[in-house]
Amino acid sequence: QVQLVESGGGLVQSGGSLRLSCAASGRLFAVYVMAWYRQAPGKERELVAQITRDDTITYVDSVKGRFTISRDRAWNTLYLQMNRLNPEDTAVYYCHADSPPLGTNPSWGRGTQVTVSS
Repeated sequence: QVQLVESGGGLVQSGGSLRLSCAASGRLFAVYVMAWYRQAPGKERELVAQITRDDTITYVDSVKGRFTISRDRAWNTLYLQMNRLNPEDTAVYYCHADSPPLGTNPSWGRGTQVTVSS
């Protein structure tokens, strides 16, 4: 199992930037993919960005060109640089990690609130 702790959320004006961090510990050697998800009030949790062991990166269309996901080599820390934020980005952002066999026992952080004011 992997333990995840997010930080870096807060209140920012539209057009501003935030950098989220996720500190990971535990069985990091087994991790294949880490990701950022978000959940806005009244909406389902959605994948924002993910990065795999071979550094394949995927973004949801709504954040392409504005958000950047990155990690350190040992999976100790996952980052999400968020630029040109808008009110639609307001949500709780969750860190996620998964190891093979994928989907059987993923790890989740408790989340960090991001609020973008107009």
